[in-house]
Amino acid sequence: MYQKINILLIFLLLGTVLQAQDGKKAPFNIGEVRTIESQHLDETRTLNIYLPNDYHPDSAAHQTIYLLDGSAHEDFLHIVGLVQFFDLQLDAPPTIVVGIANVDRKRDFTFHTDDAELKEQFPTTGGSAKFMAFVEEELQPFIQENYNVNQERILIGQSLGGLMASEILLKKPQLFSKYLIVSPSLWWDNESMYNQMDTLLADQNFDNTEVIISVGQEHPMMIKEAAGLYQSLALAEKKNLKVHYQYFEKEDHATVLHVSIYEAFKILYQKEK
Repeated sequence: MYQKINILLIFLLLGTVLQAQDGKKAPFNIGEVRTIESQHLDETRTLNIYLPNDYHPDSAAHQTIYLLDGSAHEDFLHIVGLVQFFDLQLDAPPTIVVGIANVDRKRDFTFHTDDAELKEQFPTTGGSAKFMAFVEEELQPFIQENYNVNQERILIGQSLGGLMASEILLKKPQLFSKYLIVSPSLWWDNESMYNQMDTLLADQNFDNTEVIISVGQEHPMMIKEAAGLYQSLALAEKKNLKVHYQYFEKEDHATVLHVSIYEAFKILYQKEK
């Protein structure tokens, strides 16, 4: 009797396991992948796009984050995770994330240099002007045409991406309303743009622009330059410009990005709680 019961239980358990193993599969999607043909860059670029749960073409217009280093294997997934977390916990504005997948970041995020050593280390360097034109004249119009977005545009860039974000801020600040700049590589070209910051800022006007600059316990030059960028912006006394500075002594170049964006989102969204 007991033997029959045990055998029956074994069959029931085995059936449950087999049923679980035979469960249906479905893709777990957090957005979509688009491609855009760029005349400025003369190539096809891939965009990883996160859409919030309530997104609908007829819903209220959404703000947008443009993420440099936005490949799926780079910063896209963990930045989207922070966006979803702050939407859930602090009722942050629903946000579309546009991850710009890299082709050659050393080309796209650097401007021209005559430094022989840098040209040897970065043989494709010098394409930031073309990349900026791509963002302004091709990428942003593409997003505006295909998605229901408003004029609240946030740019995130770290390291060479931070150099690119700084160049846009100093030369074409109207392209974005908020800049989250992490560990910017302002050492590029013997600090040529860093040394021209005050001159570049003098020619710019800002329209409700907010800038959050972050750096960790990194190379002393990078710490100096991040602080210097903040000081130049703060001392410029430009109307409609807010500037914040974050120094994370327990983070290094590898770990500072995620913490920086988490704390930056707290600055942006806790006031709206």
